[in-house]
Amino acid sequence: MIKNYLIIALRNLRKYKFISFINLFGLTIGLTCCLLILAYILNELSFDRYNKQADKIYRVTRTFRNPETKAISLQLGTVAPPFGPLLKNDFKQIEKMTVMLPNGNIGMRYGDKIFNETNSYFADEHLFDVFDVKVLKGNPDKALTDPFSVMLSEEIAKKYFGSEDPINKQVKLDNQFNCKISGVFKSFPANSHIHPELLIAFNTLRDSAIYGEENLRTNWGNNSFLTYIVLPDDATAKTIEAQLPAFIDRQMPAGYYGKYAKSAGTDLHLQKLTDIHLRSHLDYEAEENGDIKRVYIFAAIALFILLIACINYMNLSTARSALRAREIGIRKVVGAERKELITQFLTESVLIAFTSMILAIGLTFLLLPALNKVSGQELSMSIFRSPRFIASLILIPVAVGLLSGIYPAVFLSSFKPVSVLKGLFKAGGANISFRKVLVTVQFAISIILIISTGIVFLQMRYMQNKNLGYDRDHIVTMAYTSALADRYDAFRNDLLSNASIKDVARSSRIPTGRLLDNMGAAIDRGDSLTPINSDIKYLATDQDFIKTFNIKMVAGRAFSRDFGTDTSAYLINEAAVAALELKSNESAIGKNFRYGGRDGKLVGVFHDFHFESLHQKIVPMVMVLPVNANNYNRLSIKIAGNNIQGALSHIENVWKKFLPETPYQSTFLDENFNRLYTSEQRQGTLFTIFAAIAILIACLGLFGLSAFAITQRIKEIGIRKVLGANVGSIVQLLSKDFLKLVGLAALIAFPIAWYAMHNWLNDFAYRTNIPWWLFAVAGIMSAIIALFTISFQAIKAALANPVKSLRSE
Repeated sequence: MIKNYLIIALRNLRKYKFISFINLFGLTIGLTCCLLILAYILNELSFDRYNKQADKIYRVTRTFRNPETKAISLQLGTVAPPFGPLLKNDFKQIEKMTVMLPNGNIGMRYGDKIFNETNSYFADEHLFDVFDVKVLKGNPDKALTDPFSVMLSEEIAKKYFGSEDPINKQVKLDNQFNCKISGVFKSFPANSHIHPELLIAFNTLRDSAIYGEENLRTNWGNNSFLTYIVLPDDATAKTIEAQLPAFIDRQMPAGYYGKYAKSAGTDLHLQKLTDIHLRSHLDYEAEENGDIKRVYIFAAIALFILLIACINYMNLSTARSALRAREIGIRKVVGAERKELITQFLTESVLIAFTSMILAIGLTFLLLPALNKVSGQELSMSIFRSPRFIASLILIPVAVGLLSGIYPAVFLSSFKPVSVLKGLFKAGGANISFRKVLVTVQFAISIILIISTGIVFLQMRYMQNKNLGYDRDHIVTMAYTSALADRYDAFRNDLLSNASIKDVARSSRIPTGRLLDNMGAAIDRGDSLTPINSDIKYLATDQDFIKTFNIKMVAGRAFSRDFGTDTSAYLINEAAVAALELKSNESAIGKNFRYGGRDGKLVGVFHDFHFESLHQKIVPMVMVLPVNANNYNRLSIKIAGNNIQGALSHIENVWKKFLPETPYQSTFLDENFNRLYTSEQRQGTLFTIFAAIAILIACLGLFGLSAFAITQRIKEIGIRKVLGANVGSIVQLLSKDFLKLVGLAALIAFPIAWYAMHNWLNDFAYRTNIPWWLFAVAGIMSAIIALFTISFQAIKAALANPVKSLRSE
């Protein structure tokens, strides 16, 4: 029976080649998009699941809040160093615990090879008890035990040692520490939320001058440490989390938040490892995370495109009902039951779906590298070997075949054989109405995608063109090293000796970063310094920062080398003036001010500028001129735009002159700025591609449907031409019904698109308006595309000789 169904299905596919091609092509494109997006989604959902105990691992996070108002000021994926050991000691349910300290870029030297290595981490000896990372050389239980021992990723080991065994070789880190290589590990998988390439034994910190054993036990303010614990189950995690406020009150030193309980100012939370990539958007993450909303958006797009392809099948199958009416009538007369006819038609649709899936798999393999390039993902062919993906390859065509074929099957099998064989059957009524509904849905989806794409690009253009309040052009940035501290003036003067170098500045952070540091503030209210409840973020700068970034002063003055007392002076922004409840910018000047326990005076107010991305609001901010140059982390150099290459060459030469043992590495600030919105840029590009594909599939279906509808009216057209109708009136007659459907689709799509994109824009603190004209453009574009699609067939029919269409009568 199945064999018979397949033979008949193949015959019908060959018999109606035009409609079969449109169905096959549309479904193939739709399924290809679906598979590409599915590969992306499965990859996003797979993050950190390479760990066998992934569902048992939790990251300890810390939230800071105002003890009085309870308002959250900071949320970190890292905690202070004492928390890890104390948690392990206090909660016996914790099976394992490991601590890591991200160390960023570090210079590493072996012989004459010197590189600036990224992604270095201090890690304790329990790392491999928690994370499933393969150790290729060395003992995983002891490799990170001894101070000044390091482990290299396989790639880094090859870069320095080639085929030579690196174990026990000596390397120099940061031009200061001689370290012994104790192991080589396979790089963390691409679908990990962290990617260490260089692991330094955590015990090295205990012997260092900056940290030390005592500091690691008592420093509650340095919240830079990633802490992971392994628990038996979720219930245990909830039990421990409920006890964390009491744990904080018990372990943190008295008076940490003054008269308030310690837990009133800070919280600890346990975050599942598998939630970090998609559901964690804290103020500090080890690496940029994904977003579950983005997964939902692209899943919806995949379903929309597949739905449009299925609608094509439904439309064309029901439209050609008249062509198969006699076949159905004869089958019923010779004894075919309705359920058998339904099975036959569903077999045809499932066969087309499976054929399309085979073609789609081939296209997916070809297009996957292009998707990686556009999306920034690292999707590999291995994703296609996962059980979930293989199951999808089987279930999707079955579901698509049944979804797209069920209505045509039920509709076609309902024909009455007597009416059909007498020639009294006419496809119309509810059938035509349902086809109109499907066409309307197709174009509504297409219009939603057009509007969404337009708003994404408008927001991107808004961010690119918005006045940030500082000059980001032609600024070269690099890491500042403490090795420059004693020679900085000479280094700066050497840089400025070249006419292409305009300014040089140091700071603890640079714009495009995050303002995370916050210390208690107090302002003079007339009789005493009154503590401020609002958070004011801290930035250490030197005397050249304001000038280098061309930040406007609105009151008072900037830091200056002419004032030796500026080490006890402060600059604040306009947002801080409001937070301090001062009457005006000018009234702030000369006020006594305390920040981080250091008393001084406010000497200047600078214009609010967007230090962080446009996702964040401008926050109250204070600039401090630090006494210790070790508080600087970044170097910013303003260069002239007329000789960029010469300026870069000069900067590198000066760097190598003063720091010959430290690798030179720099970036332009505007590159950092563009990276802030990489995900939105990629999202806009993918929106454009998928919107174009959705419109293509919708037009393909409309082309087939209009061709069939016009064929059904060919004699009517002939009669109208004989009676004097011109080509224009006939084209208008044939097009207006479809254009009405596009207009209805626009009315449905407009509110849906507005609601969806309004919610998307809510993720930005500063965003573009949704313009009314974009909706008009989307509607007009859809109408033009539909008219162009229909008019080809309409003009062809209008120009045909009426004698040929009428002579059979």
